[in-house]
Amino acid sequence: MRLNLWTEIRTVAQVARLGRVSAAAEVLGMHHSSVIRHIDTLEAELGVKLFQRNARGYTPTEAGEELLRTASAVDEQFVQMLGRIETAREQVSGRLVLTAVPSLDPLILPMIGRYLCENPLVQVTYSSDERTFELSRGEAHIALRAGPRPTAQDSVVTPLFQHTHALYAAPSYIARHGQPRSLDDLAQHRLIGGEDSFSRAPFYQWLFNRVPEEAFSLRTPQSAVAYRAVEQGLGIGFMSPLSVSPDLVELFPRHRPEEWRSSIWVVTHVDLHRSSKVQSMTHFIQNEARDWRAAIAARDAACDQAAGG
Repeated sequence: MRLNLWTEIRTVAQVARLGRVSAAAEVLGMHHSSVIRHIDTLEAELGVKLFQRNARGYTPTEAGEELLRTASAVDEQFVQMLGRIETAREQVSGRLVLTAVPSLDPLILPMIGRYLCENPLVQVTYSSDERTFELSRGEAHIALRAGPRPTAQDSVVTPLFQHTHALYAAPSYIARHGQPRSLDDLAQHRLIGGEDSFSRAPFYQWLFNRVPEEAFSLRTPQSAVAYRAVEQGLGIGFMSPLSVSPDLVELFPRHRPEEWRSSIWVVTHVDLHRSSKVQSMTHFIQNEARDWRAAIAARDAACDQAAGG
């Protein structure tokens, strides 16, 4: 007997339920003759009569009743299986890897907390790092990247907001070395610079082009180290206004060159972009970004007002 008879079995089961070939044909969207052919094929394969043909229609035999019970049970299990698959597809759960540049930590960490309140079945792995994670290799599901628009062909890229860095110095540094009054004075001061991938930031490239190498008293590939060095008074350095200590002094609040401004992008891999887990986080980030943009704009306005005063 052939094993690939499920189409014929479902047709015969429908006839057994409805008792008439024409009714089954209408429900199944088949021609009347195709239904009869399926009945004949299955009866020939099984070697039994599945129906008694009479004036009232098709009455299932004992074998026909057994086939109807089995087919109905299989149909029900199939529907349940589809439901489980659909639920699993829509359910937001499992491990989600998010990466971002460290300067965004003050925004990202509270956001993750709010996200987990709404999605308690998700386990977030957050990597705060300057390096570019390879989404195509599965290193992360979602990346928040700074700088020019990412160009990888297998990525989905969405703009998030503009992020500005500024030059700061600690009061202890100013007490020992004085405060530069113009950008040209920077070459005569002690500076904190980036190294490796951290040094590729546009604001560092701007700085490297303006001051000699010997002006840098410390260089580091880690933004957290650079920030701490500025806080400890080791030198003047770029910091994110999002995470700066209120004790630090912004040196040039009225002068923020375009190179100090970076675009932030949400990047996902094209194969995972439509998954429920990735979609839930990217939509959450986009909603949160409205508040971030408002806070950044308010902070810049306050700095402009203070500088003008």
